[in-house]
Amino acid sequence: MKAEMPHIGKVSSEIFDEVILPHLGRKRPEILVGPRHGVDVGVVDLGNGQVMVATTDPIFVVPPYGWERSGWFAVHILASDASTSGIRPSYITMDLNLPLSITRDEFEAMWTVMHRECDRIGMAIITGHTGRYEGCEYPMIGGATVICIGPGDRYVTPNMARPGDAILITKGAAIEAAGLFAVTFPRQVAERYGEDAAREAEKIFWQMSVVEDALTAVEAGVRGNGVTAMHDATECGVWGGLFEVAQASGVGAVIDKEKIIVQDAVRKVCDLFGIDPYSSISEGTLILTCRPHKSQEVVRRLSDKGIPVSVVGEIVERRQGMRVFENGISHELIHPKVDPFWSAFGKAASRGK
Repeated sequence: MKAEMPHIGKVSSEIFDEVILPHLGRKRPEILVGPRHGVDVGVVDLGNGQVMVATTDPIFVVPPYGWERSGWFAVHILASDASTSGIRPSYITMDLNLPLSITRDEFEAMWTVMHRECDRIGMAIITGHTGRYEGCEYPMIGGATVICIGPGDRYVTPNMARPGDAILITKGAAIEAAGLFAVTFPRQVAERYGEDAAREAEKIFWQMSVVEDALTAVEAGVRGNGVTAMHDATECGVWGGLFEVAQASGVGAVIDKEKIIVQDAVRKVCDLFGIDPYSSISEGTLILTCRPHKSQEVVRRLSDKGIPVSVVGEIVERRQGMRVFENGISHELIHPKVDPFWSAFGKAASRGK
């Protein structure tokens, strides 16, 4: 029986394996890491001990957030996946397929913020395409590729986790889901929890980046002497991200659910809109694995930067499976498949702001 296309969101691992993976163009020997389900980057050997790391994502812009938020978010989504390699992003290419409704002033406001954030991260915009077209609408108004250049022995990918590694999670669950709900529906949050709580929830928006998380973590070392794998918990959240790291590395995991941070503001927003924080989209949440002797140094370095982090479990042999402990009871971790954010967000939007 053939796998069906998803109703919304990323394609399933079955579609990836059956349709995409067998057809990847020309095979080239310098490709060290090609397309893999759950792996955010590709890696190419440039010779002389250097590699190129690349990743591609949509340019995601939501004008109701305001151009400051919109431009910031668009750039940090793009740079976050690249940064999970442990190598700082250096270059970006952008294809902007803009809606006819955008004005020069709006475009200039958006582009100014995008330039500023690229500069802060260290990315030069090296080429692209910009145009206004029929049929192009927010939020996905094009695509971009981020490129990192660095030493061949310094990058990591989600397929490098190994048994014995500690599992760490920064900031906790549902960062993106809570941040987007809070800035889109502030009135509902304020009506339930008060104006102060609503303003606090809106601050979550600025946590939706793992650039600093990832680049800070690898300061402790990589591979056999530090961080072994990193993955941004996007669609299907913490559960999806943990599952994808394990699948990519061919390992299992033991997770203590109670050690996964759920910020108070996040919990409130998730309760209000009826979504499970652990399986909801969470751009800004970094899942990382590291050798056990370096876990406390990674925690210290992140904490010194003001980035909340907790050690939540351990990588185990694949035959031991994916297990989650809650209140002392163990159950199997299964990939959520469908992120609850999308339908909940649609329902909230249909009710109006």
